[in-house]
Amino acid sequence: MNASYNEMAGRLMVALDYPDAERAKGLVRQLEGIPCYMKVGMQLFYAAGPDFVKELKAKGYSVFLDVKMHDIPNTVKGGSDSVTRLGVDMFNVHASGGALMMQAAKAGAEAAVADTPDLAMPTIIAVTQLTSTGQDVMNNEIGIPGLVEDAVVRYAKLAQQAGLHGVVASSLEVEAIRSACGQAFKTVIPGIRPAGADIGDQARVLTPGEAIRKGSHYLVVGRPITESPSPRQAAEQIIEEMIQA
Repeated sequence: MNASYNEMAGRLMVALDYPDAERAKGLVRQLEGIPCYMKVGMQLFYAAGPDFVKELKAKGYSVFLDVKMHDIPNTVKGGSDSVTRLGVDMFNVHASGGALMMQAAKAGAEAAVADTPDLAMPTIIAVTQLTSTGQDVMNNEIGIPGLVEDAVVRYAKLAQQAGLHGVVASSLEVEAIRSACGQAFKTVIPGIRPAGADIGDQARVLTPGEAIRKGSHYLVVGRPITESPSPRQAAEQIIEEMIQA
């Protein structure tokens, strides 16, 4: 494996969106040897618990714990402390919780690291707008006026001011986020669909190549890999498209 393969594989986050640990472990076995990130979301974390995260870490994987914390600052601080002690490499909170809540998330992680020197500080990112949220939903149901891109950039700037390391956003907003927050500010992009794939419940999507060309740091891919008859081949094809881009 060459350096560009390892780099791009490390920027692919495979969403382990399964209802139990055994099915998730089956996919992990099929992807063995691909140095990708593993994303553990709410469904799997609630079912399998912290032990599954520890197993992934023991296998050498980087883990993004996608539980989207959104609560009062003190509660989020405690949650951040707990997940940092699991050794996760990345976790997220909702930017709509406000600056104090995001600052508390960072403080909780810092407290865990200070208490346990072997721990590394995780990357903490904020969710801006879900990729299932279109313009009409944001304006008329959530009640946020204006364009989706403007709301996303406002949340990204707030997250950066709160000391977080990046945001979750659609690839359609990556260039605007880079312009507002700089190239070092991380962008984690769900809603990635290879050319010809079913977009499912996503409203704002791009292909892996398009997302990389726009400057996305990490690409989150779930169903195009997990529901493929050949998950390993699907993952390899996505990595190759990332390399070509």
